[in-house]
Amino acid sequence: MPLFGKKDSAKKSKKDVRDPDKHGSIEDKYQLKELLGTGAFSEVRLAESKDYAGQLFAVKIIDKKALKGKEDSLENEIKVLRRFSANQSDGDGKAESSRLTHPNIVQLLETYEDKSRVYLVMELVTGGELFDRIVEKGSYTEKDASDLIRQVLEAVGYMHDQGVVHRDLKPENLLYYSADDDSKIMISDFGLSKMEDSGIMATACGTPGYVAPEVLAQKPYGKAVDVWSIGVISYILLCGYPPFYDENDANLFAQILKGEFEFDSPYWDEISESAKDFIANLMCVSVDKRYTCKQALAHPWISGNAASNKNIHGTVSEQLKKNFAKSRWKQAYHAATVIRQMQRMALSNSGGSSGRSPIGNRTNSGEDSPQCINGSGVTK
Repeated sequence: MPLFGKKDSAKKSKKDVRDPDKHGSIEDKYQLKELLGTGAFSEVRLAESKDYAGQLFAVKIIDKKALKGKEDSLENEIKVLRRFSANQSDGDGKAESSRLTHPNIVQLLETYEDKSRVYLVMELVTGGELFDRIVEKGSYTEKDASDLIRQVLEAVGYMHDQGVVHRDLKPENLLYYSADDDSKIMISDFGLSKMEDSGIMATACGTPGYVAPEVLAQKPYGKAVDVWSIGVISYILLCGYPPFYDENDANLFAQILKGEFEFDSPYWDEISESAKDFIANLMCVSVDKRYTCKQALAHPWISGNAASNKNIHGTVSEQLKKNFAKSRWKQAYHAATVIRQMQRMALSNSGGSSGRSPIGNRTNSGEDSPQCINGSGVTK
């Protein structure tokens, strides 16, 4: 989880992290099970409810000592998650039962705290990672990509209406809710999210390759940075490689600042003009001309019948495997682990390609590492 913060907010975060009149120890209510993932300041474990056998959750466990000096980032993440989670306190002990949730945003269910750790009990998603599912599909079309992006736009548009900017939208933060073929997509990881009413946003943060030009230019920015990132994700979903790439970050940032990308032949030859127009309006360097989520949702490629039903799985999956082969996202939610646990519980309950890449050989560098653009690297 990428976390950044200021040292002067430690006292405030201590108050806000707790639900003071509500909880004892997390062990009173949940049995913590195997490790699902680790981050720079946290780990995530599978947990089972002690009250309702078989109910599984993901518990994010944050080490306070490791987080020292960055407490306000944890406070911010919890504040954002509470805004999108039902029956959660806003920090003063009062639950907002009327708060609306969104079906495509991972929910925070409860928080606990002891002397050394903070525990976030999260909705568990088990459907796996975005790119893996596309590669595993037998068929994949523009329409499939359009449906995915529509869900993301609806969720991000909802966030924007609530005054929240995600600031780190990327494929590894988009997870399938379940293994079902028609599973919905979920937005996760709000470690860099920001409330618009918390002040002017100018911090250069995010993940190289997905960050908007105005962030790199160190200008004040807002909701439009998320739309740019959705444009980058849309581009990758239709060809399997990123619109901006260079081994050297300075050159990569120069491409982004200028908005220099192409719809390379032959990879884009079979992609509709509507899709290209949609992407161009999202990845527009001019913030004033860039689409909002609402405008993007009204585009014919999303709302109409402009998305092609032609199977593009072969070319897209080939490029995804080439360009993201080493990008085994270190997610907090690993479906295989959860499925194995479910199988054990069930048994217990029963009693017993070739071709060139348009960006060259990129597998040498693996993945873009999540980091703060100002140089504060983070390992997820």
